[in-house]
Amino acid sequence: MPQVQRGAGTPRRVQYDPKAGAGMRRPGPGGMQGGRPGPGGRPGFRGGRPGQFGGPRGGVKAPVHVSTQERGAHKRVVRIEETIALQSLAGKMGIKATEMLMKLMRLGMTGVNINTTLDADTAKIVANEFGWEVEDVAVSEADQIVAAQGEVEAGAEALLRPPVVTVMGHVDHGKTSLLDRIRKANVAGGEAGGITQHIGAYSVETSHGKITFLDTPGHEAFTAMRARGARTTDIVVLVVAADDGVMPQTREAIAHAKAAKVPIVVAVNKIDKPDANADRVKRQLSESGLVAEEWGGDTLFQEVSAMTGQGIDDLLERLVLQAEILELRANPDRPATGVVIEAQLDRGRGPVATILVTDGTLNPGDVILAGGAAGKVRALHDSYGRTLTEAGPATPAVVIGLSDVPSAGDPVHVIKDMKKALEIAESRQVKKSKSLAPSTGARAMSLEELHEALKENEQLELKLIIKADVAGSVEAVSEALTKLSTEKVRVSVVHSAAGAITEGDVNLALAAGAIIIGFNVRPAGKAASLAQKSGVQIRPYNIIYNVVDEVKAAMEGLLAPQLVEKAIGKAEVRQVFKTSKSGVVAGCMVTDGVIKRSAGVRVNRGGDIIWTGKIAALKRFKDDARDVKEGFECGISLEGNQDIQNGDIFEAFEVEQVKQTL
Repeated sequence: MPQVQRGAGTPRRVQYDPKAGAGMRRPGPGGMQGGRPGPGGRPGFRGGRPGQFGGPRGGVKAPVHVSTQERGAHKRVVRIEETIALQSLAGKMGIKATEMLMKLMRLGMTGVNINTTLDADTAKIVANEFGWEVEDVAVSEADQIVAAQGEVEAGAEALLRPPVVTVMGHVDHGKTSLLDRIRKANVAGGEAGGITQHIGAYSVETSHGKITFLDTPGHEAFTAMRARGARTTDIVVLVVAADDGVMPQTREAIAHAKAAKVPIVVAVNKIDKPDANADRVKRQLSESGLVAEEWGGDTLFQEVSAMTGQGIDDLLERLVLQAEILELRANPDRPATGVVIEAQLDRGRGPVATILVTDGTLNPGDVILAGGAAGKVRALHDSYGRTLTEAGPATPAVVIGLSDVPSAGDPVHVIKDMKKALEIAESRQVKKSKSLAPSTGARAMSLEELHEALKENEQLELKLIIKADVAGSVEAVSEALTKLSTEKVRVSVVHSAAGAITEGDVNLALAAGAIIIGFNVRPAGKAASLAQKSGVQIRPYNIIYNVVDEVKAAMEGLLAPQLVEKAIGKAEVRQVFKTSKSGVVAGCMVTDGVIKRSAGVRVNRGGDIIWTGKIAALKRFKDDARDVKEGFECGISLEGNQDIQNGDIFEAFEVEQVKQTL
C-alpha cells in the first residue's frame, strides 16, 4: 500500500475503503481524482481542500488503541478542601451522581444522598473505585493565619517585657485585697458577696517597674478561670491566709501552676491577725512540694498584710527578681498576638473583650481575629477606663469593635485583611456548632418503647438558660450547675451566652420549658413583660453560691414526695353491734398508741391482714371523736367492710409525705 506523507511527521499506512463513494480509486501521484492533483497541487480527494481527507494536515485516521496499563499509569486527580458534596465530586469526575450514590451504598454507607457532604477519607475511597485520586489541598488554620498576617517586617530585636503575674488561691484569702493595696483601688468592695467572680487584668506601675496582674476567682466553680489564668501567666502568686492555712482551692491552684510549668511565689497574707501562723502554712505547703528557701527548698515566701501594707514592697521586689531570672522578651514591632482574658456584651458598646497582648503591639484600627469573632479595633482602654493609643507586650486592654463576643481563652491575632479575618472566624463558628451537635444517636421511639424507658429510668430533667455579664462567668455557672445532676434529676443547659436577657431567650425558654438564670444581668427591652405574660421564670443572681443553692432546691422540688407509712395505734374488738343506721359497729379497746378518725386501718385476724381501708366513724359513747387514746373504749365502723369479728385487731396508720433530697 502507498504511504501518504503527513508533513514533516512520520509516514503512516492508510487503508482505503472502496465503498466510501465516487472518486475513491487507486491513488495517483498527486491525489485520488483520476490521478490529477487537487487545487494547490497538493494530494487530496474530491474538491482537493488541503487537510480535508488527506494532505499534510489530515488523513484518514486509523483507530487508536490505548492500553489499560497506560491509563492506570496516569491517574486522574480531584483536589478538594477537607470536605466536598457528593454531587460536586461526581461532577468533577464526570460521572452521574446517582452512580456514585449507588457505589457508596454498595460500600456499606447508609443514610446518604446526592447532597451529602463527604469527608476527605470517604471521598478518596469512592473516587478510587472509579479510577480517580483525591488530594486534600486544605490549608491548616495556623497556616491561614500566618498567611493572613502578611510578611512581618524585620524590626528591632526582642526586648525585655513586663512580667504577667496571676494571683491565685482559696476564696476569701485576700487575693483581691492584696491587689487593691498594690494598685490603690477598692475592687473587692464592689464585688458581690465580697468575692471575685471575674478575671481582672491590671497593669501597675511600681517602684520596681511595670507589672501586669491577673486576679482569678477562688470559688470552686471558677476552676476553668484559674486554669486559664495559670496558662497565660509568667509567675503565679499563691495567696494563703496565715490564719486559715492550705485549703482545697489552694491545692488546686498549685496543680494548675505546676501543669503550666510556671514558677510560684507564695504570699502568706493576713499576717497581722493575732492567730496568724506562717510556719503552719509553710509546713502544709511543703507537703504539696512547695518548700521555702529557708527550709532548703527553692520556693520564695513572703509574709504580707493587705490591710496594713506590711511586706508588699518586698513581694514586688521578689516578683521583679523572678522576672529577671526568666528573661521575658517580646518584639513590639510585629503584629500583635494575645489571648482573650474576659469578654461581655455591653448594651451601649456592643461586644467588649479584655485582651492580654502577649507579643507585638495592638493599635486602634487594627483588624483582629479573636476566636469566632473578628472586627476592627475602634477603641482601646486600660483597666481604669482611660483611652490607650497602643497596647504593647504584656499589656491588658479593653477592645471595642468585635463582631461577636469571643470566648474567654480564645487566641487573638492581628490580620491584614478584614475579609480573610471574617472567613476564618466564620469557619471557626461552623466547627464549633458542629462540635456541639448531639452525638447520642437519638432516634424516634414508639409509645411502647417510651413507656418502658420511663419505667426503667425515672430521671427528671431541669432545663436552664444561662445568661451572664461575661463569658467566663457563663462558663463557670454552666459547669457548676451541670455538676448538680444526679440519678434522680439531670440539669441540662439549653442555651448559654454573655449579655442581657432578651426576648429571644424568653421565647426559647417557653419552647423548651426552661428556667432563665441571670448572673449579674437583667432583662432587656420587653423581655421581662414577655416572661411575665408567658409564665417563664427569670431568676436573677449576683453571687455564685446563691445560684448553686437555689437551683439545687429547685431540683429537689421536681421530685415527688415519698409516701411513708407510720403506725399510730392498735385497738382490739371486744364486741360487735349491728345497727340500722351505721351497719356493723365494733366495740373496741385501744391497746396501744392512739386511734384517729382520719387514719387508715388494717384488720388483723389471727395474724393475717384480711382488709385495709379507712375508718368511717369513730365514737366515744354516742359522740363523734377525732381520736381515742390508749386505755379508752370506743366504737369503730369501717368504710365498706361489714366483716368484723370479736378478737380482730385494728391497726391504725398514717401516711406521711417526706420531701426527697438529691
